Parts: sequence; structure tokens; C-alpha cells
Amino acid sequence: MITLYDADRCPYCARVRIVLAEKGLGYETVAIDLSDRPAWLYEKNPLGKVPVLEEDTLCLPESTVIMEYLEERYPEPPLLPDDPAERALVRLQVERFDHNLGDAYYAFRRGEEGSAERLAHCLSLLERGVAAWAGRYSLAEIAYLPWLVRLRDLLGFDLSPYPVLAERLERLAERPAVAAEVDVVACLPR
Repeated sequence: MITLYDADRCPYCARVRIVLAEKGLGYETVAIDLSDRPAWLYEKNPLGKVPVLEEDTLCLPESTVIMEYLEERYPEPPLLPDDPAERALVRLQVERFDHNLGDAYYAFRRGEEGSAERLAHCLSLLERGVAAWAGRYSLAEIAYLPWLVRLRDLLGFDLSPYPVLAERLERLAERPAVAAEVDVVACLPR
């Protein structure tokens, strides 16, 4: 049985929820209050962060590591390309996202000075990248989707200056796994 230590508002957890749904995997959820993290969570992840996935004796933190584990453990349907070079490029896209747009999103959410411009720059780069991916759904798209949904639906950020991203988000929201995440975000307090 898979257990996911989860928080609805956390985009990193959303990544894992989307992958679990895409793979058709059932799991038990343990909801974590991010403003009052239980002490025992630090035993599962010394950083006290979610998501954490447990399966049998494995206890695994970090969304990118969990997504890769799920892809290897449950290869169908595939969320990484067959070609090793293409897989490496997807991993690079996830890595770059985490160090760019993810950080810009949190700065914007906190209202830091200059964060809107920084976020706009990152979204422009992401838009060019998405256009180059030729629409192949993979872990790379799953990595950025939770932030776009939250920007649009929670923070009221206008994605219209990024038509490729806005259109891709609309198209992907038709996938049941992504639609479920849009529903989760719709229930979050603003």
C-alpha cells in the first residue's frame, strides 16, 4: 500500500498526486498542516517537508525523486520518453524549473519586490520551452502544472500574455489527473 504525506496547497505534493493518478495507483493520504507540522514528520523527512511517499519499507521525500521512483516502479503509462537522451532532457527541464519558476512563484506569493517581473521572465522562458516540447506530456509538464494552476486560480495571475502556456494548461486540464488537481485548488482558501 502506498501512503502519501500530503498537503493540498503544496504544489510539490500536487506533482506526486498527478503522477499517482496518471498511473492509476491507489493510495492513502495523511494530510499535513503546513502551518503546524507534526514532530513525527521530521522522522520521515528531516527537512519536515512534504510530500513524503511510503511504500512497504521505503520512505521517500522530495517530489522529483518520488515522481522518478513511481515512473520506474510503475512504468505504465510512461511519463518519460523511451530514448535516454530525451529522458535526460525531461529531467533537465524539471531541474531548471525547480530553480527558476518555483522560486519566482514563491517570491510572488510572498509579495517580494520585483517578483512579478522575475515571474514574468520565468514564464516567458517556460513558454518558449513548452512550445519546443511539441506537446509531449511528460514529467516535465507535470512538474510545472501545479504552479500554473495556483498562479491562475489562487493568485489571480493573468496568463494571457503567455498564450502557449495558457492553451496548454487548458488542454491538459481535460486529463482526469490534472482536472482533479484543478478541483483541489478550487477548494483552497484564497
